[in-house]
Amino acid sequence: MAPMQTKRDYYEVLGVDRKATAEEIKRAYRQCAMKYHPDRNPDDPEAAEHFKECAEAFEILGDAQKRQRYDQFGHEGLRGTGAHDFSGMDARDIFSMFEDLFGDIGLGGGGRRRGGRGARQRGYDLETEVKLTLEQVATGTSHQVEFTRQDTCPTCSGSGAQPGTQAQVCTSCGGRGQVGMRQGFFQMLRTCPACGGEGQVVAEKCPDCKQGRRPRKCRIEVKVPPGIHDAQVIRVGGEGEPGPHGGPRGDLHVVVQVARHKLFERNGDNLVMRVPLSFTQAALGATVEVPGLSGQSELVIKSGTQHGQVYTLKGEGLPNLRTGQKGDLVIQVLVEIPKKLTEEQEQLLRDFAQTEDHEVMPHSSGFWDKIKTYISGD
Repeated sequence: MAPMQTKRDYYEVLGVDRKATAEEIKRAYRQCAMKYHPDRNPDDPEAAEHFKECAEAFEILGDAQKRQRYDQFGHEGLRGTGAHDFSGMDARDIFSMFEDLFGDIGLGGGGRRRGGRGARQRGYDLETEVKLTLEQVATGTSHQVEFTRQDTCPTCSGSGAQPGTQAQVCTSCGGRGQVGMRQGFFQMLRTCPACGGEGQVVAEKCPDCKQGRRPRKCRIEVKVPPGIHDAQVIRVGGEGEPGPHGGPRGDLHVVVQVARHKLFERNGDNLVMRVPLSFTQAALGATVEVPGLSGQSELVIKSGTQHGQVYTLKGEGLPNLRTGQKGDLVIQVLVEIPKKLTEEQEQLLRDFAQTEDHEVMPHSSGFWDKIKTYISGD
């Protein structure tokens, strides 16, 4: 009996927490698939295995029922769930399967790589990140992003063949890009392993790229609209990788990361801030200056304000991404009690306590002596 193969934890494979949301899992798989796709790692034999491992993890964690069984029983709990064996599958078949299920996942953007010579499939989408401050979110900004993409090799014009030569029709599939496998009464089609679904084979490869593409560093200006939220994606059309056989380019997906602010928390289009007040300001009322993203504002504190009470400054929040209408600045006041008092301040408060008819800690240094006397009965 063959020994059972040890598998890594699926959450570890995708690099996510066990409490990750479905969207976080999808995003992690997209990044993993982009990183390890064999087409982008032709000289790394381990990339295909990592790619398949990521696909296997996503198939389980991306399905609510399978994920629940995995969380409860581990790998053993997945028997009988119909989970695929990705070890024997071609990377392009894996991609096509997930492209059908999750069309927005952003790996290849719509074109399968099947179909043989002359097909014009769309190139791969790419993903990068841009980090913004809350001030930039309030006004909108333009930001330069840098990324690396596989571009058409200028030496061979993308053919992958040595200049002066050309690719030949694949003898294994006859140029169809697919071969048939018979299982009982059924015949199944799969990507041709000899040509990788291209329908043609390059005998003399380009000396500069070996595959028709070379990595190229790119820098573009991305316009960020006011009011954008953390983790939202800006799509830049046509800045992805070129498609095979002269196919159109994919897109660039720019994921926005908004840095935490020292003063403000974001709640939709509203900003939330906590402002400390002295107990005299809260009791008697006051006018205080509060900061905002667009400058200082006056806040009128009503007499008798309680700890934790909320005030609202209309229109001092962030603009709505669609309408441009600004949210509010929500201010929660925190009444602070002084830790040290002068003798004059302490006497004034004791006099005030007498008017309230409230008992406070006694001022006499012999208080505890009186307590001891009372307890002893003397």
